[in-house]
Amino acid sequence: MTETVRALIGRLEVGDTLTEADFRQLLDGSDGSSDALLREKAVAKRKAVYGNSVFVRGLIEISSYCKNDCLYCGIRRSNANAQRYRLTEEQILSCADEGYALGFRTFVLQGGEDAYFTDERLVPLLRELKRRHPDCAVTLSLGERGKESFQRLYDAGADRYLLRHETADAAHYASLHPPELRWENRMECLRQLREIGYAVGAGFMVGSPGQTNAHLAKDLCFIQEFQPEMCGIGPFIPHQDTPFARESAGSAEVTCRLLSVIRLIQPNILLPATTALGTVHPQGREMGILAGANVVMPNLSPTDVRKKYSLYDNKICTGEESAQCKDCLQTRMRAIGYEVVVDRGDPMPHGASAASQSEVVSRKSEVDVARCLSSVPIRNSE
Repeated sequence: MTETVRALIGRLEVGDTLTEADFRQLLDGSDGSSDALLREKAVAKRKAVYGNSVFVRGLIEISSYCKNDCLYCGIRRSNANAQRYRLTEEQILSCADEGYALGFRTFVLQGGEDAYFTDERLVPLLRELKRRHPDCAVTLSLGERGKESFQRLYDAGADRYLLRHETADAAHYASLHPPELRWENRMECLRQLREIGYAVGAGFMVGSPGQTNAHLAKDLCFIQEFQPEMCGIGPFIPHQDTPFARESAGSAEVTCRLLSVIRLIQPNILLPATTALGTVHPQGREMGILAGANVVMPNLSPTDVRKKYSLYDNKICTGEESAQCKDCLQTRMRAIGYEVVVDRGDPMPHGASAASQSEVVSRKSEVDVARCLSSVPIRNSE
């Protein structure tokens, strides 16, 4: 580790703003010793805000249909080999009911950009989910929608929205997506979500085709500027039925390095140790937690559809029952000194400490329940 890299890590630790050139220098000069220092500093920051808590999100993959044709994704519309399914409202609610009984207090409804799931279908679903479980947070990860739709879903009870920016470089974005998907629109969607009041999640793939440290430096600058409440990063993993089938997977080590840097940039951020990270390395999720992550996402989807939601090859945990998946993660987290907690796991305010966590979560839950109960009926769109 050079003195320059050590100095940059020190600046991150004390909250300095780094330039794109600084981040590029940090990434270019990183090695095993700098990674160890990054992990040490990141874990200290995370523990100061969240203690040893690891938050669980119950993932419900509601549809493998997608209108988009992203070059890296296994459920892209042109993949004739993809197995398509949609969960019914009853199935989704049943998954949430089961998850609630298991201790989950956040549910993530994720799917491709499926035109079937209109506002007219999602609004009653969200209201019923919040009626059944008013003490829970609901996160949506359903891709790009219009601002009016984002607002309706928020008014119906959605608390958070995950929309990975994928890359902060417009040219790199264009190389990963079909022409109809524009980087500028993705960024505008993120701004709209923030304006509406969602807790917003951004994120990017690590090791995606054509990615360089210059691209990653832009991503880190974007995170530093936008300050998302959540940031989902995971290694790129190729899918056999995409144009990137022969590309190499991203690195677990580089992913963990970036998790540590992001934790130092924003100590209160919610960072998942993703399933993709656990797919590229047997201890990937543990590595992520030990690098500064504090969220894991067990799968609550019906076991008969999990293999059909195939974004990339060799996805782990596709055959486990929900309870089995949660118990496995709990055991693995305890083995490295962390505790999976029954909690909404709301984002902490900047400067908050672990001691104030329960008070913040309680207040957020009360506000959330009041918002949902006071929401007025939403008219059908034309």
